[in-house]
Amino acid sequence: MKKHSTKVAPLNSYSTQVLIYPFSDGQEGSESHREISASESSGEDTSYKTFTKTVFKVLGGLLVVLCVSSSLVGTTQLVQLTYESFPCPFFISWFSSNWNIFFFPLYYFGYMSTTHEKQSLIQKFRECSCVFGEEGMTFKLFVKRTAPFSILWTLTNYLHLLALHKLTATDASALYCCHKAFVFLLSWIILKDRFMGIRIVAAIMSITGIVMMAYADGFQGDSILGVALAVGSACTMALYKVLLKMFLDSGRLGEATHFFSTMGLFNFIFISGVPLILYLTHMEHCGSLSSLPWGYLCGIAGLWLVFNVSVNVGIFLTYPILISIGTLLSVPGNAAVDVLKHEVTFSVVRLVATCIICLGFLLLLLPEEWDSLILHFLATLADKKSDDHGEELTESRIHTCTFSQANGAVSIPLA
Repeated sequence: MKKHSTKVAPLNSYSTQVLIYPFSDGQEGSESHREISASESSGEDTSYKTFTKTVFKVLGGLLVVLCVSSSLVGTTQLVQLTYESFPCPFFISWFSSNWNIFFFPLYYFGYMSTTHEKQSLIQKFRECSCVFGEEGMTFKLFVKRTAPFSILWTLTNYLHLLALHKLTATDASALYCCHKAFVFLLSWIILKDRFMGIRIVAAIMSITGIVMMAYADGFQGDSILGVALAVGSACTMALYKVLLKMFLDSGRLGEATHFFSTMGLFNFIFISGVPLILYLTHMEHCGSLSSLPWGYLCGIAGLWLVFNVSVNVGIFLTYPILISIGTLLSVPGNAAVDVLKHEVTFSVVRLVATCIICLGFLLLLLPEEWDSLILHFLATLADKKSDDHGEELTESRIHTCTFSQANGAVSIPLA
């Protein structure tokens, strides 16, 4: 007669609440129950707070994506409308850059609305001035630290506005996305960032898209000049971002907004003479103050401020990849406006070039450990399939039941 053995599940497969003896008398049992309930409640509170924080971060990220894409589309379209009556790109760039002064006041308003510890505007300004050094902001540091960034900022915006005068909004937006590839190349050379083959491929794709965009009209006319201006704007933007990454390494929102407001102040004080020189030399005929299209100018400056605040402040509040996605979405957004409103017809070469640039932009968004993440995901899928196969075998075995009788054991297969 065969002996039957009973399999016992391992200890860790049972719930800890079953293994703890429920004392009925004395304080020991009640205290243990209190400790268990307290630990469970604290764990639930922590998981709930983490979940809530993640949800709000994602929702805030979606709002940032909407602000980035819509403001960028609105800015490019409004600039081209302004050119019809006011073809002065440098004045538009200078006037819009002056609005960067509002960065720190907007931050201070948000600070006063969301925190309990109140500080005066002067105290908060001095606290955030440590971005210029331990001694705070002096005139020498103000000029030395702000001048390079302000010049690169002005040059980037000016070249981009000149490109919008030669190209459609869709082409200019697609070429602007190439700055992501230039940021990677400069970060690899200057900041010694990690080398990634997939990003080299993305950079090659961006350069291929640029060449195809220039080839669309046979390397002649306003098209090649517009492509050159847009690529120059992307290069200066990439250099600006790499240097800004080296300078603003503290990761504090207040210091970042302080620095951007300082840039706006520098632009208003030291670069105001350039529009005056262009006006006196008749290179840009602005006309009288009453004849300026103030509605268009304020609209461009306001949308540009929303875009800059969403990009530079949103990176502290949500996931940076969402901001990049918002920038990329401006390309199909401008394409839709160009087709529906301006009745622009895109050639096959331009469409292919735009798609290649956008695909390269998406490849640049891959994280550094993208290959490890994919291998881990595939391994998880393989383990899940093996577990499912094991469960199927277990279920098939359950269909056989053994009944003990007086003469022995009889196995009866169940239907």
